[in-house]
Amino acid sequence: MTSKDKKDGGIVETIKTVVYALLLAGVFRTLFFQPFWIPSGSMKETLLVGDFLFVNKMAYGYSYASCPSVIIPSLGINVDAEDLCGFVQKENQRFLGKSPERGDVVVFRHPVTGRDYIKRLIGLPGDTVQMMNSVLYLNGQPVPRKPDGVFTEVMEPQGPFRRRPRCSNGSVGDSGTCSKNRFVETLPNGVTYSTLDIGTERLDNTAIFTVPDGHFFFMGDNRDNSTDSRVPQSVNGVGFVPFEDLVGRADRVLFSSSGRSMLFFWTWRGDRFFKGID
Repeated sequence: MTSKDKKDGGIVETIKTVVYALLLAGVFRTLFFQPFWIPSGSMKETLLVGDFLFVNKMAYGYSYASCPSVIIPSLGINVDAEDLCGFVQKENQRFLGKSPERGDVVVFRHPVTGRDYIKRLIGLPGDTVQMMNSVLYLNGQPVPRKPDGVFTEVMEPQGPFRRRPRCSNGSVGDSGTCSKNRFVETLPNGVTYSTLDIGTERLDNTAIFTVPDGHFFFMGDNRDNSTDSRVPQSVNGVGFVPFEDLVGRADRVLFSSSGRSMLFFWTWRGDRFFKGID
């Protein structure tokens, strides 16, 4: 064998190794865990802008939404799960499907845009959901809610989109203290979590929503800064989410960056490594 043959053989083996590694990574991401980086503040304080976590895809079984999306706007790449696995969509079903529990923090595909969202599951099929004067009502009963102090953060651009937070203490200049009132809600199944409130907003009072069979109702914990099921799809909201559009459950934050990129390790938050998600 000549040196040229050896060189060509080495290149082929390298290519094969890379292809096998990519295939293995694709299978792992499709079947088990999908990385997710929190880009917005709709789930504060449960999830902060810059939290990096893995979504447990085994929690609810598998559907077309289990296929990974490859979206890189800078390169003009926009291939989502429906493009790859839409052929397996069938009557809102899942393989090895398991029903989610009320209070789970879930990643799902937006039923219209296909983009990944992360919110808390509030309403199950058949439930009625309503907000009245900032209080959540499930099946006609108010969900227990008690004050729990104040959530504060620095007023500054956050995350890759450089969005500034909204505050309950009025207009706050850069580097000032932005405050939100914190409450603790307890769902009928005993799940408790914090919600944030900046005052009376349009989604603090809603109509009564009846969750259809095979669908779910989601809300963000940062109630006045969340586009969720309270807003119908017809006006660019989320609306009711079909069972097949669930991607998986978020269980634990791996690490968190307060900077523009998760690669900026000097901006990592020391208190959020392997933090459980309630």
